[in-house]
Amino acid sequence: MTARTLAVTSGKGGVGKTFITANLACALAARGQKVLVLDADLGLANLDVVLNLHPKLTLHDVFTEKCTLEQAIVPAPGGFFVLLAGSGMVEYSRLTPEVRENLLRIIEQVKPRYDWVLIDTGAGISDVVLYSVSLAQDVLVVATPEPTSLTDAYATIKVLATTQGRRRIHLIVNQTRRMGEGRAVRQQLQQVVDRYVNPTLDAPVHLDLLGDIPADMAVRDCAQRRQLLLEAMPGAPAATSMRAIAARMLA
Repeated sequence: MTARTLAVTSGKGGVGKTFITANLACALAARGQKVLVLDADLGLANLDVVLNLHPKLTLHDVFTEKCTLEQAIVPAPGGFFVLLAGSGMVEYSRLTPEVRENLLRIIEQVKPRYDWVLIDTGAGISDVVLYSVSLAQDVLVVATPEPTSLTDAYATIKVLATTQGRRRIHLIVNQTRRMGEGRAVRQQLQQVVDRYVNPTLDAPVHLDLLGDIPADMAVRDCAQRRQLLLEAMPGAPAATSMRAIAARMLA
C-alpha cells in the first residue's frame, strides 16, 4: 500500500491554504487515517506557526543530512504528523537539481508509511511550486471569491493543465459569504477554462468542487491563537465544512 498524495496549492497567498491543509489533516486523522503534512513552501514556511510548533529539526536538516527523515517528522496537534520546512532559506527560492532530487527522494520514502501525504506548497506558479505539485497524484487549488484570487486560481489551473497534463483538479472555495457561492465560483472558473484552455488540450479539464468554507470569525480567532479550528472550536461552521470535505476526500 502507498499513500494518497495531494498537493494543496493556490494562485495567491492569503487565501487560507496552510490553515485548511492542517485542519483537513486533523479531520482525516479523526477518521482513522495516518496523515503526514509536508511543508513544501520552501523558504517561506509557516506551517509551524499555524500549529504553534517550534521545530528543532526541519526539511533543511534532512536535505543537508544533519538528521534522518525519521528525526525530522514530528507529531502535531490533531493526531497527524508533520515535516516542517525552514523559513527564510534563500537557497530554496529556486529549483536547483539538489532541491529536485531531495524532494523526490523524501516523497518516495514517506509514501509507504502513511495513508495520506498532504503537500502544502507555496503560492503562485514558480518552478519550486510547480515541481512540488508534480510529485502528487492529485492537486487541490484553494481560492476565495475575490476577483484577484479567481484570476490567480485560473492562471494556476491553466499552467497545471498545460504543463503537467492535469485533467481533474480539485477546488475548495474559502471565505464564502452565502449559500451556493462555492458552486458559483466553480462554475465561473469552469466556464473560463472551457472557453480558453480546453479547446487547446487533448482532453478537457474538469474542476471538482470538494466544498466551500464559510467566512467564520472562529477561523481568525484560532489562527491568531495558533490553534486548529477542529480542536478548539469543532462546532464552528467552518469546522463542519472541513469535516465534510474530508469525508468527501475519503469517499
